Order: sequence, then C-alpha cells, then structure tokens
Amino acid sequence: MSPAGPMSAFDWAVLFGTLGAIVGIGLYRERGGQGAQLYLRGGRDLKWWAVGLSIMATQASAITFLSLPGQAYEDGMGFVQFYFGLPVAMVLLCAVALPIFRRLDVTTAYEYLEVRFDRRTRQLVALLFLLSRGLASGLALYAPAIVLSTVLGWPLRAVIVVLGGVVVLYTVSGGTRIVSRTQTYQMAVILGGMAAAALFLWMQLPAGLSLDRAARLAGALGHMKLVDFSTRLDARYTIWSGLTGGLFVQLAYFGTDQSQVQRYLAGASLAESRLGLLMNGLLKVPMQALILFVGVLLFVFHQFHEPPVYFNPTAWQRVERGAQAEEARSLEAAWSRAFAAKKERAEALARELASGDARAADDAKAALREAAAQSDAIRRRAKALVASVEPKSQGKDADYIFLGFVVGHFPPGLVGLLLAVILSAAMSAVAAALNSLGATAVVDFYRPFVGSSPGEPRELWAARLATLFWGGVAVLFAIVAAQLENLIQAVNILGSIFYGPMLGIFVVGFFFRRVRAAPAFWATVLAQAAVLAVFALSSIGFLWYNVIGCTVLVAAAVLLDKLAGP
Repeated sequence: MSPAGPMSAFDWAVLFGTLGAIVGIGLYRERGGQGAQLYLRGGRDLKWWAVGLSIMATQASAITFLSLPGQAYEDGMGFVQFYFGLPVAMVLLCAVALPIFRRLDVTTAYEYLEVRFDRRTRQLVALLFLLSRGLASGLALYAPAIVLSTVLGWPLRAVIVVLGGVVVLYTVSGGTRIVSRTQTYQMAVILGGMAAAALFLWMQLPAGLSLDRAARLAGALGHMKLVDFSTRLDARYTIWSGLTGGLFVQLAYFGTDQSQVQRYLAGASLAESRLGLLMNGLLKVPMQALILFVGVLLFVFHQFHEPPVYFNPTAWQRVERGAQAEEARSLEAAWSRAFAAKKERAEALARELASGDARAADDAKAALREAAAQSDAIRRRAKALVASVEPKSQGKDADYIFLGFVVGHFPPGLVGLLLAVILSAAMSAVAAALNSLGATAVVDFYRPFVGSSPGEPRELWAARLATLFWGGVAVLFAIVAAQLENLIQAVNILGSIFYGPMLGIFVVGFFFRRVRAAPAFWATVLAQAAVLAVFALSSIGFLWYNVIGCTVLVAAAVLLDKLAGP
C-alpha cells in the first residue's frame, strides 16, 4: 500500500467534497447567529429517528470503522460481547434516568447531582467527564488522521493539527443544534458505506466460496467464536463481562456521559427521546456485528490474497531503509513462502467444505491451522522488528488493516467514498464530544462561578472558548495516541477507568434517597482511587473496572453515611 497511489481524481473530489460540505453546513447554518441556550441545548425538537441516528453517530466514530475490522481480523468476532448489555441499558435509562433529566429540564446530566447532593459533587463528576471525554476525543481524532496520513503521505502530526483545526472550526461555529442535525445524514452514509464494503469483500472471495463456507473457514482458525463462557477475570471479552461489565459501561456512557445525554435530550418530547434510545438498543449490536464481520471477511480474503507482513506501510518502510533492512527482506521472503503454503491449504479446505465430506474437512482444517501458526509466528517477528526500531509503536498495526484494503483494493470512486465515510464519522463524533465538553465547562463551572443567566451573550463566547480549549487538548492527546494499542480497546479502557464511579454516584442519587452530600462526595473520591489502583496493579479485564467502580462507590456512600450518624 503506497501513500496516495490508488487515489483517482474522482476519489479526491468525493473525499474533499464531503469534508467541505460538512464544514460548509456548519458555517452556513451559523450565518444568522444564535444565543447561548440554542448553542448549548439545541432546539430540542428532534424526532425519535433523528435522536436514534444522532446517538449512534456519536458513538460510531472513525475508530469504529478503522479499529473494529482490524480487531476482528486479528481476534475474531468475540468483541461483539462487549455490547450484549446495551439493550438492557437502554430500557433502564428510559425507565429511570431520562424522565428525571426531562422533568428537571437540565442541560447537562451533572446539574441533577447538585439538586440531589451539592455543587462540589456535581463539579467533581463533571470534572471526571471532562477528563475522560477530553482524552477520548484525542483518540477519536487520531484515527482519521491515520487515514489522511496514509493516503496523502503527510507526517501524522501535521495531519492531526490540520484535521483537528477543521473539526474545531466546525464545532465552535455550529453548536449542539448543527451537530445533532448533521449527524442524521452522516449516519445514513456511514451505514451505506459499510454495507458496500461488506458486499465488495464478499464479491472478491474465490468463486464458489459462499458466505456460509467463508464463515466456516474463518471458524476453523478461531475467528467466528461469538460467545465465550470462560469465567476468567483477566479475559477481556466473555459473555459474563459483556452482560455485567458491558451493562455497567453502557449505563455509564449513555446515562452519565454528556456527549450522549446531550444527544437524546435534544428530542422533542420524553416519548421521542425514549424511542431514540430504544432504536439505538435494537440496532447497535447488529451494526457492530456487521462491522466485525467485515473484518472477518477481510481475514478470509487474505487467506487467498497475500497481505503485507506488516500493515503500517510507513513504519515498515522505515525498517526497510534502516539497519535492519536485510532482516526485513528475509522476513518478507519467509512470509511469502508461508503464505503460499497456507493458501494451498485454505483452497483445500474450501474444496472439502463444498464437497460435504466432514472427515476430509476436519483434516483440512488441521492442516490449515498448522500453516496459519507458521504465518503468525513470522508476523510476530515482523511486529517485534518494528517495535525494536520504533519502540513507541509497540509493533501495533491493527488499525491499518482495513484501511490498507480500502486504499489498495477498492475500485476508483469507492476509495474516496469509504474514506469520506470514515472521516465524516470522525468529524461527527469528535464534534459531538467537543460540543458536550464546551457545554459542561460552561454550565457546570462557568455559569455557577459568574452567576450568569441563560442566554447571556458572554455565555456564548465562553462556550466557544471552552470548545476551542478542549479541541486543543484533543489535538495534543492525539499526537501521543500512536503509543497506545488497538484504538477501539484504548477508548473503552479509558472510559472504563472513569465510568464506574460516574455511574455509581447516579445510582446512589436515584435509588439511595437517604445518602447525603458529604458521604456521596467522598465515596466518589474513594471509588475513583480504587479503579485507578486496580488499573495500575492488576491484569483484570477492563470491563470489570465499571463494576468495581460503581459497586465501591455505592457501598462506600452507604457506609460513610451511616458512620456520619443522623
């Protein structure tokens, strides 16, 4: 995959035309000006389907479309278990949190905490949100920067700064209303683009290899295991962590993360907001499964078409030009020989699957697994070689797997379309996050400090300056994001560090009516410290951070309240 090589003039027109249209919509809709309330809250007039699409678009960033296929390519479909708790979470939020937020007419979820407890509890939890979402926005910005850096051949840091500037400009100009309305169109394009990718991949598989046989071939190499019933706490994705830890993280994300709360509070009524949340609960798991299956199809495709030994072309080229050039060439030669042997056995398995001979198919599966193990060993050596040259990269290239296929194999026009899908998803998600960060900074810190009234002109400027500040934080964090592992996992690990305590304080507020403000505040501090300790000192799967944080907070709040006396 060479930078910018496969891009036609039409691809560039589609790519930059889409990005220009997104920025242009924000600037055009802003031409008449708007007050602080409209900027922070939106018009609160969206229909349920627009609410649902906006919720999905906020969560489905460029990370989703770059990292999830790469995750499935390397580890299979098991990541889908992360979302098993989501439908239950949507029902619970519709029944408990949403009616309270609507009745209080809050702009941010954290306003409720001052009504229930006190201002310092409200601002502590708002600060946790600002930290977690501000850093996560950096990861969401880093993902599309990978795309532009790869196709343009520009330095990654320069791309981050330029793309970040474009997104910040769009967000600062548009506010909540523009973000929410634009997302409905972006989400439709995103879903269509991923469906087109799946169809194109299926068409590239060998003749006679049906979807069923492709799935069975992937299953022979351990890539179709949807559910893991293991009870090991250090296993990242199991049905138990998905139904418990996943439920907690979804409750926390959709119930306490302002980037999502802001989306569904934009509904025209309680009923519209509820239907939007339920729509997300029904469609999110199938959508994520589709994106993961695209990665599995890509894995099957590369059983018959030789992939690069390392998917980040820029990093591998640096190795080839350095002192390890001879070792790199040796690995590439060994990789090609190993692939030829593996391809032969994959073709044999495809024939046996078509013949229906179960015993012969089992023998072919065993032979393919043996060949795959040899290829995997060579790829691990290639990753180690890159890591020795660039220690910060840690030999991670999963986020380049799907991008490499798009740039290297999609026909003219479709390359630009899918890159436009990825980048528009990024702009949608990052814009929503920065918008919510600006709103939280103003509503939960600026407004209580200066005592401004809603709609005051200087509040609009404060919101824009806060959005600009958090945009700068996101850009800075994106620059160091290359040191992290697979981005979809990095985002979820980061969220899980903060989400458990954030969820716990709302659980105490909703269901433990006798717990007072001071115990609730100190329980939040203790719970966050406990999660940070678990993260630093143990190897437990990150989904359990959410359970631990929430449980510790609730237990500590109840205990501290009793110790404080009547």
